[in-house]
This record gives sequence, structure tokens and C-alpha cells, in this order.
Amino acid sequence: MTYINDHYLKLTAGYLFPEIGRRVTAFCDANPAANVIRLGIGDVTEPLAPAVIQAMHAAVDELAERSSFRGYGPEQGYDFLREAIAEHDYQARGAKVDADEIFVSDGSKCDSGNILDIFGEDNVIAVVDPVYPVYVDTNVMAGHTGPADASGRYGGLVYLPVTAENDFVPELPKQRVDLIYLCYPNNPTGVVATKEMLKRWVEYAQQNGSIILYDAAYEAFITDPAIPHSIYEIDGAREVAIEFRSFSKTAGFTGVRCAFTVIPKDLKGKTRDGREVPIHPLWNRRHCTKFNGVSYPVQRGAAAIYSPEGRQQVRETIAFYLANAKLVREALTKLGIQVYGGVNAPYVWLKTPGKLSSWDFFDKLLQEAHLVGTPGSGFGACGEGYFRLSAFNSRANVEEAVRRFAKIM
Repeated sequence: MTYINDHYLKLTAGYLFPEIGRRVTAFCDANPAANVIRLGIGDVTEPLAPAVIQAMHAAVDELAERSSFRGYGPEQGYDFLREAIAEHDYQARGAKVDADEIFVSDGSKCDSGNILDIFGEDNVIAVVDPVYPVYVDTNVMAGHTGPADASGRYGGLVYLPVTAENDFVPELPKQRVDLIYLCYPNNPTGVVATKEMLKRWVEYAQQNGSIILYDAAYEAFITDPAIPHSIYEIDGAREVAIEFRSFSKTAGFTGVRCAFTVIPKDLKGKTRDGREVPIHPLWNRRHCTKFNGVSYPVQRGAAAIYSPEGRQQVRETIAFYLANAKLVREALTKLGIQVYGGVNAPYVWLKTPGKLSSWDFFDKLLQEAHLVGTPGSGFGACGEGYFRLSAFNSRANVEEAVRRFAKIM
């Protein structure tokens, strides 16, 4: 009989979002007349920017003619997109990132898991708690952890608690760690990282030979000019950090699929015999071996985001979602609920009222108000007693959700 990867059997329960889907489906089946408003999974609702649509239509037209048809493209991404990313997302902010250090992909969720392919099994891994579940689950699948304990924490991982008591700022590990997952603006808490905070992490990584895996998928929601959009705005970060970015929330590409990962050529790791080797060629080899690239029309659409028209249109959509977040944040505050985030991020993180557990509050919202959010405990042990709401929805739905909250609180 064929052997399986036993590490998959260590995964606790179901992945968070499928479990939410299961409960919502069961409720809707039993209550077909219920008008359920979903503020849970962070999927977008607003259409693609007109500049993106025009660029994608033009690209499809190119593929209709033999003279302009394109087959396989470069696995790393077309130069027109990589150069636009380097110029507008990094160089314009004073961060040194070259186009050939950018690898275009179909999602930062995929990349944040796939990156483990190029790192050894003996690395000590640190994650913030609460945490985006993909960081933990992919390490479990790769065999980097022991089994989970009663709280859902896996042996072998170093957990860095973030709660209201420490202002959601993780302390530096008291022990040496090799790989550090950081996500800012943060999913799920919606808090942001200051330059001072990121500087401490870069210095820690330099002193300990660590690598930071920095997820900046929500950077477009930052409106405070003092908050960095990229870890590469911090001196020395090129030597210690990999950055993941996505067009999913920035430009509504959750279904279109396009993202990118930055691997600086200054970044190095060590072999078992102590030799230093650059990370860039390792990821390039992995990327080219296991990935055939993002489609040409999609990359043309992504490049259009950087046009003057595209930038303005995307900013308007981001402002729309931030206005939704403000509505939710202000309404819950008036109801006496403790809320965090929702200012430079599309997520509002709240303390569950009445000492309800995260899943009990989920069920209360679903059953009594026909609202769906995300239980904080699904993001880790320190998420228990908290709850995440997403700003990704229509204005009418957000306003109706706020009214329903008021009725049951």
C-alpha cells in the first residue's frame, strides 16, 4: 500500500475558512430565507478597475492573432510587470529592489507556503499568535512541527503572543530562531508595524542569522505616511528578509490571481557544512521547476495598476473599503465593544462581548443577526476571545450589518 505524508494527520480540525463555510452552509440549508451577510473571509466585492479590464481585453486580442500570439512566458514574470513593480512599489519609496529580484506568481498564500521548499528541516520557526493559519499549517505539512497541544499550538514552533495587553506588538524571541513570519498590516488584528518595530526585527535577524518572511499583502491600505509599506524601507533588510505581496486585495485579483515575491540577491543562507549560499538562485530554480508562470493577460492587467489611471482607480477602491472599516469600527465602539485595527487595514479586530468564546460569538452572530465573521481562536491560542470582521463588502451590506449588530448587542 502507498504511504502518505503522515504530517497531514497532525493538522487540527479543518482549515479555518472551510470550517466557517461548513457552518454557514448548514445554517443556510436550514434557514433558506435568511439573508446572510458575510464579513468573514477576506474576499473582495468591488469590480476590477477599468484600466485593468482594458489592458486584459487588449492582451486577449493580442492572443487572437498569430503575429502577436504568446505561448509560454518567463516563469519569473514578464519584464514589463517586474519593472513596474520595482519602480512604483519600491524605488519610489527609496527601497532598493531590482526587477530581476521580483518573482511573479499566482498568490502570496501559495508563495508563503512554497518558500519552505528551499529551507532545511532543522530550522527553528517563529510565528506571531494570533497568526494567518497558512504559516502554521504549511509548516505542519512539511514536517517542521510536533503534534498540537490542547490549545492548538504545535510543538517545535516558537509562538510570539500579541494581545491588547502588549498593544499587539510581538516581543523579540528570547531564543534564537531561524525563520520569522511577520505580516503587516496584520491579518487578523489589523494593526501596523512602525519603522522602529521593523528596525528591531531586522537587527535581531542580522545578529542571529535569521530570515524574516514578511507578508505585505495589505500594504496598499496604509494611509499614515509614517508607516512603512515594505520591510526594505529599513536599512539592512535586503540581507535578512523575503517579502510577499499580492494584487488580491490591492486591486481585486482574488479570482484573477497574481502576486509576487521579492528575493534580494544580498540574502544568504547556510548549508549544513557552514557554507553561505545565496537564496535568490535557489528560489529561481524552484520557481522555474514547479511553476509555469502567470498568464499574459493577467500580467498585463496587473501592470495597468501602475498606470496613472490605474493607480487612481485602485486608490478609490481602497478608500471605499477603508470607509467600510471605519463604519464598522465606529459603530462597534459606540456599542461599547473594544475594537482594534480598521484604520490602515481592511480588518477590524474586536474583543468578544460578555466573555463569549470566539466560536460562541460566531454562532450568536450567525443565528441571531445572520452575520458571518471569523473566530479569533482560528488564528491561534491568543486569538481566543477575539473576533475578526472584514471591510470587503458593499456599502449597503456593511450599513445593514451595523444595524443588525446594534439589535443584538
